[in-house]
Amino acid sequence: QVDPRVTMKFSGPLESQRLSLLLETAISREAQMWKAHVPKIQPNQDAAISPRQRDEVIQWLAKLKYQFHLYPETLALAISLLDRFLAAVKARPKYLNCIAISCFFLAAKTIEEDERIPVLKVLARDSFCGCSPAEIRRMEKIILDKLNWDLHMATPLDFLHIFHAVAVSSRPQLLALLPTLSPSQHVAALTKQLLHCMACFQLLQFKGSMLALAIVSLELEKLLPDWLALIIELLQKAQV
Repeated sequence: QVDPRVTMKFSGPLESQRLSLLLETAISREAQMWKAHVPKIQPNQDAAISPRQRDEVIQWLAKLKYQFHLYPETLALAISLLDRFLAAVKARPKYLNCIAISCFFLAAKTIEEDERIPVLKVLARDSFCGCSPAEIRRMEKIILDKLNWDLHMATPLDFLHIFHAVAVSSRPQLLALLPTLSPSQHVAALTKQLLHCMACFQLLQFKGSMLALAIVSLELEKLLPDWLALIIELLQKAQV
């Protein structure tokens, strides 16, 4: 997985080289794993998970992220795992909560430090997910099998961090245009926008890299006179 907390450790050519490598790796992972999947409205509501149900369960996971004090990267990975699983399996609505909480737990174990990972028994109880720890364990195994035990995917949030770092690296004047915000606070504000978009099924048709780039583009348009030149540069780096 791309390091979700991209920090600028170098300057000049070294920094640019490092970010290019991170972006290249993320684009490669996305190309391997991304599959367009937009849930369709079904005449029989019990037959398949609807777009509304998908969005609602993600909004629930967003509340759990705050309840358990987890990183935004954990929520982003949980959503990406959920969508990847639902693209591969025709699941029934009655299993959606169990699938979602299992993706959430898998994401927490992938992203969080050990001491921050919720205890499964507590997660099952306090999330009111309606399934037992044993059922979550069984669903985890099903998800892992279906995803070939490969959870290391590039999420839209990974791309947001990289694109933001590239923008700040190539246009240092950006920082002067944000006198009240540090770079990390600026990324946090954009992260909220991105996670909100990830809970909107209409945007599932777009790759995570494009979703992140769209959010960065809208922000740069407000801040930089030459925003278009920078976006073209980012598009070229993203091989679009």
